[in-house]
Amino acid sequence: MKIEELDVPDAFVVTPEIFSDERGSFLEWYRHEALAEAVGHPLFLAQANCSVSGAGVIRGIHYADVPPGQGKYITCLRGAVLDIVVDLRAGSATFGRSAVVRLDDVERRAVYLAEGLGHGFCGLTDDATVAYLCSTVYQPGAEHGVHPLDPDLALPWPQDLIQRVPLLSAKDAAAPSLQAALAAGALPTVEACRARYATLRDEALRETERPGGSG
Repeated sequence: MKIEELDVPDAFVVTPEIFSDERGSFLEWYRHEALAEAVGHPLFLAQANCSVSGAGVIRGIHYADVPPGQGKYITCLRGAVLDIVVDLRAGSATFGRSAVVRLDDVERRAVYLAEGLGHGFCGLTDDATVAYLCSTVYQPGAEHGVHPLDPDLALPWPQDLIQRVPLLSAKDAAAPSLQAALAAGALPTVEACRARYATLRDEALRETERPGGSG
């Protein structure tokens, strides 16, 4: 398993080793200690989600209030999606920057994004099935979004698909632009996110030092 940081800090792409033979294939698509070493703390699993999307469907760009925020670990179980991470942390040196990863059922890669980062994807195939491991449970009042077609973000959605008019949820279609969300004070700050990451590292350290802990 190889874990590499993306162009958006605190977001990583995970490439598993796949073992194939005449029976099929086997891989480890998530290992908590490998991710914890790369990120600096473990991913606390609070909720697991699964979505199925058709080609041209765009979901996102979503984020959660920090604290606590919501870290996510995402992979595509069937078909393919274009997965996008956006730095929405107000005050970040890379604010507005995006990173793009193709997730599919061939290479079986995964993406991890830390609290405060935005996430979205576009289905590249029909029945594109995406699984998410989440660090906190869904809280409707704390979940937000920015418009995925905001020209200031200029996200590289596949034009051959979305020219047919992208399929957005009503909530995503009504989401504000990045600058409107920033002006409204609706985005997480980089200071709040850094403090949250430090808290998660401290909690992981205390766990390893606790009698009977993993350390």
